[in-house]
Amino acid sequence: MGNLLLGIDIGTSACKVAVFERTGRVLAQSNQPYALYYPNPGWVEQNPEEWWKAICNGIQEVLSQSGIQPEEIAGIGIDGQSWSAIPVDSKGNCLHNTPIWMDTRARELCQKVVEEIGFDTIFQVAGNGFEPSYTTPKILWFKETMPELYEKTDKFLQSNSFIAMKLTGVMTQDVSQGYGIHFFDMESCTYKEELAERLGLSIDKVPSIVPCHEVIGEVTKEAALQTGLAVGTKVVAGGLDAACGTLGAGVYLPGQTQEQGGQAGGMSICVDRALSHPKLILSPHVVPDCWLLQGGTVGGGGVLRWFKQELGENQSFDELTALAEKVNPGSDGVVFLPYMAGERSPIWNPDAKAVFYGLGFDKTKGHMVRAALESVAFSLEHNLRTARETGVEVDELVSMGGASNSLLWTQIKADVTGKTIKVPTSDTATTLGAAILAGVGVGVYQTFEEAVKETIVITRIQKPDMDNHEQYKKCMKQYLHLYETLKDTFSMKF
Repeated sequence: MGNLLLGIDIGTSACKVAVFERTGRVLAQSNQPYALYYPNPGWVEQNPEEWWKAICNGIQEVLSQSGIQPEEIAGIGIDGQSWSAIPVDSKGNCLHNTPIWMDTRARELCQKVVEEIGFDTIFQVAGNGFEPSYTTPKILWFKETMPELYEKTDKFLQSNSFIAMKLTGVMTQDVSQGYGIHFFDMESCTYKEELAERLGLSIDKVPSIVPCHEVIGEVTKEAALQTGLAVGTKVVAGGLDAACGTLGAGVYLPGQTQEQGGQAGGMSICVDRALSHPKLILSPHVVPDCWLLQGGTVGGGGVLRWFKQELGENQSFDELTALAEKVNPGSDGVVFLPYMAGERSPIWNPDAKAVFYGLGFDKTKGHMVRAALESVAFSLEHNLRTARETGVEVDELVSMGGASNSLLWTQIKADVTGKTIKVPTSDTATTLGAAILAGVGVGVYQTFEEAVKETIVITRIQKPDMDNHEQYKKCMKQYLHLYETLKDTFSMKF
């Protein structure tokens, strides 16, 4: 085997596959889309077998187009979207589509569980609220509505652990994705059987917990035939996409903070203890002995992607942001609430709706685009303010995701938050983080510190315009006020 590393990212709209040199330089990459399914209101599903097919195609593409020999790949790391609940039988067959992180079908079940067991009882163990987006309510939903399928299920897997199983035949639960399971104790990073039983579940339905950089197995002959990889290539457990992206942005020490602009938005603050907040998200980092205090929002790069698709009239992202650049900070009173599929932290309202406010005959498409860009920055600031309630102060942000390629969008985020933003090689941060896990696991890097120093390069630094920051403080008040004013209407039935 050589010393190249393969990173796989199971995103919401597509998978990314990339091969890296030890220095973090990308040698080849592929992006393969797949479908989302909306069978009922509040339901959002994906077919894990379609992930696998896309990943096989992506790996074949990077190998064929680059001329890289499969034997040159020393290790494979996998990251994936959060809060899957993939039912598989003992042979690894997928029994049903998985509800994904945007799915809220279990909302009534969540209310029932919280009433019966108590929010504090669950929160003291899990460090997270009992919300329908998480894995546990989805497992309970399968148990209550599809009991025969539940009985046939050997394990419920996460997105990355499903792909790791397809590659190696081994079922695992990496530590960073454990936060979606509410009987996962956030401090000890172990399962609490007593709470599982109170929830009506069994720890036997989830795999054993392993470190994210641990080698769990090797590429099987069957997987090699489907992907073009070499039999025996080592595979590590991998982890949560946001955590891998955080590592791939160079955030691996307590006090550092990442902000993300992929399909979803949010931030991850690296801390050295299980520091929870009921309105935020807490997960172990993919780096041992660290945790991530996170804000996860529905509105991220997907907001502009939706606008482009529905209202862009074949304009490119650059053309749309050029229109927004001509508009004053604050969009001349136009405000957008980016709750495109309900909202996660810090409001946790599955009924929340996206809203444009302040439109008039004097407003243009540029106003609407800028308001959409600003809304994502406002949701980021909302989460940072909530994190401050725990005593955590953030000095600067490291940006990742496709949105960080936009100078305007990054500057808006800097101006709204009042924080300096550093931008590393953004498009590959998540796959790079997965590849770093593989590199540490197979010995290409001796430590995470060595890996970060070898691979992370800051491409630009954007400082806040403090005059704009003062203007955005006023806009932020209006943004928060609009939600508070409208929130009761979101759940009304007409």
